[in-house]
Amino acid sequence: MLIDQHQRVHNYLRISLTDACNFRCFYCMPNEEVEVSPMSKLMSKDEIVAFATLFVSLGVDKIRLTGGEPLVRKDFAKIILALSALPVTLSITTNGVLVHKYIEVFKQAQLRSINVSLDTLNAATFLALTKRDQFQQVKDNIDLLIAHDFSVKVNVVTMNGINHQEINSFVRWTQAEPIHVRFIEFMPFSQNQWMSQKVFTYQQILQTIGHEFSYIKIKDGKNDTTKKYKVLNHAGTFAIISTMTAPFCGNCNRLRLTADGKMKNCLFSKTETDLLTLMRSGVNMIDAITQNVLLKEKALGGQLLTDFTQIETQELENRSMIAIGG
Repeated sequence: MLIDQHQRVHNYLRISLTDACNFRCFYCMPNEEVEVSPMSKLMSKDEIVAFATLFVSLGVDKIRLTGGEPLVRKDFAKIILALSALPVTLSITTNGVLVHKYIEVFKQAQLRSINVSLDTLNAATFLALTKRDQFQQVKDNIDLLIAHDFSVKVNVVTMNGINHQEINSFVRWTQAEPIHVRFIEFMPFSQNQWMSQKVFTYQQILQTIGHEFSYIKIKDGKNDTTKKYKVLNHAGTFAIISTMTAPFCGNCNRLRLTADGKMKNCLFSKTETDLLTLMRSGVNMIDAITQNVLLKEKALGGQLLTDFTQIETQELENRSMIAIGG
């Protein structure tokens, strides 16, 4: 088992397949002309499978594929089908625009849970946020996933003055459809235009929803990042990921592997372990992995420990979100 100095057991690995994306969301990608890594610097399909197999042998039983946008990788289907042979629960986070091309692959890989990033239900706002005019394709693909009985979680990065006024529109969506909307507090990363004034907090989100709906609290799982709720008589649910105002680090079970093979023990960790170089050098990686886990900070990578209004982004030591993996 992979246990850190705070006695947290880690059984969940998030693997980024690429740092490329077909959208240009400002909170994830620093700028329009960002350079993506050449394939020689990224993990190959066989290396991804080898890493996953090793982590499974160390106790991992859940793997989520992320990016960038994982579906832009040309060998995505081969990767997920190979990983589906492992004794793990597989899931994926995607922007949804290419989902229609992979429905049968998802089924073949026995993938049942899919997270789709969608920050607005307004086509014009979607274009402003992503720099791409593909709202309807994403919305249609969410409907397609629902029609094929996938469990769909919709990730909404909620930003004050940008899309916070749409919160109740997303909650209304859960009335007839069995979707699970997750409102995410805006988090700071390298060059992502974060300002504390843009954070729409957990408490503000609940207050906004409470103006229109009566809701109940749903029991959260031991390792959940979300605080889950349900409006009475709605088919779906909503939840809040409150990283900035009420973090959930105490029972964290997550590890990350970036597309270029660096291991991060926290989304906000300052340090990384270059596992890909070790693998290509033929070095046994178990000691490096266990040491990386052991040194995990108690909360938020040891970096976001003050009131979020006092955070100075230029002092953070981290990559951009797209380089880390969603």
